[in-house]
Amino acid sequence: MAPSAARAEPDAAALYQQHCAACHGAQRTGGMGPALLPESLERLRPTEAQRTIAQGRTATQMPAFGAQLAADEIAALVRWIHQPVQPAPRWDEADIRASRTAPAPTAALSSRPVWSADPMNLFVVVEGGDHHVSLVDGDRFELIARFPSRYALHGGPKFTPEGRFVFFGSRDGWITKYDLWNLRVVAEVRAGLNMRNIAVSSDGRHVMAANYLPRTLALFDADLNLQRSWAATTRDGRTASRVSAVYDAAPRRSFVVAMKDIPELWEISYDPQAAPIHDGLVHDHALGEAIATPGHLGVRRTLLDEPLDDFFFDPAYRHALGATRPKTEAGAATAQVVNLDIRRKIADLPLAGMPHLGSGITWAWKGTTVLASPNLKGQGVDVIDMATWKPVATIPTPGPGFFMRSHAASPYAWTDSMMSPTARDTLTVIDKATLQPVATVREPGRTLAHIEFTRDGRHALASVWEDDGALIVYDARTLQEVKRLPMRKPVGKYNVWNKITREEGTSH
Repeated sequence: MAPSAARAEPDAAALYQQHCAACHGAQRTGGMGPALLPESLERLRPTEAQRTIAQGRTATQMPAFGAQLAADEIAALVRWIHQPVQPAPRWDEADIRASRTAPAPTAALSSRPVWSADPMNLFVVVEGGDHHVSLVDGDRFELIARFPSRYALHGGPKFTPEGRFVFFGSRDGWITKYDLWNLRVVAEVRAGLNMRNIAVSSDGRHVMAANYLPRTLALFDADLNLQRSWAATTRDGRTASRVSAVYDAAPRRSFVVAMKDIPELWEISYDPQAAPIHDGLVHDHALGEAIATPGHLGVRRTLLDEPLDDFFFDPAYRHALGATRPKTEAGAATAQVVNLDIRRKIADLPLAGMPHLGSGITWAWKGTTVLASPNLKGQGVDVIDMATWKPVATIPTPGPGFFMRSHAASPYAWTDSMMSPTARDTLTVIDKATLQPVATVREPGRTLAHIEFTRDGRHALASVWEDDGALIVYDARTLQEVKRLPMRKPVGKYNVWNKITREEGTSH
């Protein structure tokens, strides 16, 4: 008898169109379901993707396909969605404007909270397990409301100055404006196909989105109407870049933007009285560089030696402190200090490993201000004197971490070791005066991360980053557990007061 013929490789493209396109879009750019693009799936391991296709996702519209698709067909689908779409999908200003919806106009809503709690001590908790957001009373530690969110919120929610509205950004480009007082979605718009993060101006009038795909910045008004967009390119337009981060620099009345692929830091002012911008050498008339461009919403470029992956501001917002990821697996990360006024690097930061400066915090110490940053690859927290940019100490931790938090009213800073395979269940508590670890808090066998403090600094809330996880409330002085609220992988929690006042112990 002739040997049986080998089974042909499954046609992943045909399988996708048959089973997936109706929800995820013909070009995988999303629809009822999230986008399935390589940029959106960076953190989704192939085994997890296969499990999701086979078993579906509880509490979502994602069905299980295990009974319809063979294991090799599911594996082929997973390989296929991790490959770039050809030709590359487009998303221009017309697409952005067409995507906007406004289900609840603000004028028709109540001008005071419809719930009874301190709106300044409210916690907004992002639950990644089933893509929901919970609102928690920060005095009684009780749930106020819970509502569905877009897929994979990223970059932290951003608030308007009075704390009423919050903006969420999702990895697949959606911005959602939510009225915390009325518990309603006010407006939504899709800024891009893959988005890094969003920022809200200090006056609450502007929202800016940083996109990986397409390689653009997009600016909206407070009601998410598109105002304009910028191509993220070098000045000559020859090289495009993903946008790695955008943050509001409140005292400067500007957005500061880091580029992933080109060595430039941009500053875009939303101040109508902003000074004109001079690029290059002002005496070089041959290149037209003496001709100033408008300062309001103009791009003020700082040219660097290396791109910045993420960054942090000093308390005066005169400097941006940024890290550059290593170019190779064996390479080393670099970190630098950029003076935003003179538009150049002024110092290198002596930080080992891969500092996560976006989660850095500052505090007063011995007559100066220090910056402390967790480290994605090193076992320790580096402390830098912000007057000299020199190292003060390296505080030992059980393993590499991602988040660090404190509060002006607390003597302690807390950091996790969630990047460690053996110490992800441990939080290290650091004395800010002695720069020494003084205690650990553990949740054995689980991932314990992302501390946030109450408005008064008396309690610290931590996340158990598991699908059957929890929000744990600790007394911030005794470190004893006060309460535990079950949650679905609470990846982050954000106190309204701490965020809108830019409390020194939280990231901005």
